[in-house]
Amino acid sequence: MTRSKLLFIITLSFFYNTAFTQLNTIDHWETIVFETDTWDYWLGFSAPPANWNQPNFTPTNWSSGPGGIGYDDNDDSTTIPNTLSLYMRLDFNIVDTSEILAAILHADYDDAFVAYLNGNEIARANIGTVGIEPLHTDTAITYREAEMYAGGNPQSYLLLKNSISQHLTQGSNTLAIQVHNHSVNSSDMSARFFFSVGLDNSNTVYDPVPNWFVTPFIATNLPLIKINTNGQTILDGTKITAQMQVIDNGTGNLNYIDDTPNGYDGFIGIEIRGASSTMFDKKGYGLETRDAQGDNLNVSLLGMPSENDWILHGPYSDKSLLRNFLTFHIGSQLGSYQPRVRFCELFLDNQYWGVYVLMEKIKRDGDRVDIAKLNPQDTLGDELTGGYIFKIDRDEGPDNGWYAQIGYGYYAYHHPNADDLHPLQKNYLKTYFQNFENMMQTNSYTDPIVGYRAWLDVPSFIDYMMMQEITRNIDAYRLSTFMYKEKDSDGGKIFGGPIWDFNLGFGNADFCDNGLAQGWAFQYNQSCGSPFPYFWSRLIADNAFRNDFNCRWQELRVDVLHTDTILNFIDSMALELNDAQIRNFERWNILGTYIWPNPYIGQDYAQEIQYLKSWIATRLQWMDNNMIGSNANCFTATTPQFSTENLKVYPNPFDEFLSFELFDNEEVTVELFDMLGRNIHTIHLGNSNNFQQLETQNLQAGIYFYSVIKNNQIVSKGKVLKVN
Repeated sequence: MTRSKLLFIITLSFFYNTAFTQLNTIDHWETIVFETDTWDYWLGFSAPPANWNQPNFTPTNWSSGPGGIGYDDNDDSTTIPNTLSLYMRLDFNIVDTSEILAAILHADYDDAFVAYLNGNEIARANIGTVGIEPLHTDTAITYREAEMYAGGNPQSYLLLKNSISQHLTQGSNTLAIQVHNHSVNSSDMSARFFFSVGLDNSNTVYDPVPNWFVTPFIATNLPLIKINTNGQTILDGTKITAQMQVIDNGTGNLNYIDDTPNGYDGFIGIEIRGASSTMFDKKGYGLETRDAQGDNLNVSLLGMPSENDWILHGPYSDKSLLRNFLTFHIGSQLGSYQPRVRFCELFLDNQYWGVYVLMEKIKRDGDRVDIAKLNPQDTLGDELTGGYIFKIDRDEGPDNGWYAQIGYGYYAYHHPNADDLHPLQKNYLKTYFQNFENMMQTNSYTDPIVGYRAWLDVPSFIDYMMMQEITRNIDAYRLSTFMYKEKDSDGGKIFGGPIWDFNLGFGNADFCDNGLAQGWAFQYNQSCGSPFPYFWSRLIADNAFRNDFNCRWQELRVDVLHTDTILNFIDSMALELNDAQIRNFERWNILGTYIWPNPYIGQDYAQEIQYLKSWIATRLQWMDNNMIGSNANCFTATTPQFSTENLKVYPNPFDEFLSFELFDNEEVTVELFDMLGRNIHTIHLGNSNNFQQLETQNLQAGIYFYSVIKNNQIVSKGKVLKVN
């Protein structure tokens, strides 16, 4: 590692660590209330007094005993008769409220509960409406099993300083809890509760936390998404209605768990999505934003263009957390639309759920796949010929797609989906593509007039293939392989892409030698899985296509696919995730553990990042040494000449300003980007305007990249460091 690169990393690490040190000032956590403390309790055969949860209530005629309280499951210190509901309360003392910055209630329960602090509701699960006290005869929404008796951990409910100041008092306080079963005949009940506080000093005031205690989430540099299902189970294939809140205070600002939602606060439909990933505990989700009536609602989320269909991808077997995000980042720089992505952290029903990637779902839209809209009534002439998105994927049956006439291949209608397509539209797309495949069998398939170049947008297929090959994606060419078709009046061609699903790319599969950085994905051992559709092998067999692929490779290796460009981006994103990954792997304790289909098992996050970087560097070098085709005629066009000595960008590192100075009369444009590839500033130099200075006080500390553009071509690149 070079000294300058090390300086960048050290400086960025200092920035992130300093930010969290300054703003998360909790020194340590201690527990005040334990499950084993002696609780007063009332069996819900009748309603308790109306003020049972208030601090001034005297529990006359109540029973008492140590928790947990319940029956069966062998997790009860106090056993009670079978009951539909249980009321319990405990008084505790606070020495000094000013030193308490946060509190957390831990709850292990079967089947539902509501908790009150000094009469104020602070947590609820699986019953009723927030703010309305359930009756003693009310039942839980669904069955729920306690977790601690089986080796699991209790659920956690966090109260930050604003809530604490409203509900906690100096001296005596009361924690009151009502627990409810799903039915009067329920076979068990569990009630085990803990109350802990975060202190701003190192003094020992109360008691040590339990050994299972995990430091709770307070704030993050990533956007926050909170989803509340109101006790429902998220289903696979059918959306349920839920609420979603988004907190995004912008670059350089922390997002606190109790901040007012400012990115979205409304309804969604949500379902489990994915194929092999659905077997993991950390699920991926598909969601659509909705209005109060349940209709689709187009909104902008995390700065992405307004739409209603979104994906929450939850990296799990990819322990770098980066593979999909990295691939979409690279793909977005190739010139065509690829789904936009943003990292976030997810809370699901008040439980921390880990690092996620919010992604755009592939669909037709002016800001997504920008092709003409296909309406159900478009069944004649030019209107019939385009507006289709389809994909090579798993067999969904004859109603949802069609089978290749030549060799292997199942093609699924994607957008519009099969249910929204007219039979004439289905038949048109199927027949059109089958005619294309038939043509690919002929000897004239390479003819520039009637061959595949008349049917396909070749550059898009080359870029699509490029992304499959640099990742050596195990699913390349045969699964999650999207294409779309324009109307004839717009050219009528089939385009390759957008790209999708790379969590098993970059050496993250241990079958069919996919962990190796050597070998072409298009030469994948097809005995290991479903073979590729026929047309791919015909494309790759054409020398002209191979030469075009080689030329595109040489072009991209200078910039977008330069090894340093990719590895520096990985470093920057690993720093962006520095705190979030710790929380993610506390929630999902899988580091150092085999998760299908890992070929490499790092013992910590740093090792997972290093494996990813080493694999990519090896892969790019192998492709350099084994590139298909010829690059003999790649660079016939004149490349604009530019000397890097003619532009000075200073100071570096910079703080309050950054200057750009041009030393000759040529005209150039300089574009400044942050670590996420977002354009921060665009500067035009030349025509006697050879100096510009940016005020940069409001920029976040970190690495920034700039590109110098002359005659619409990038002629130079560099990076600068912003410090505080």
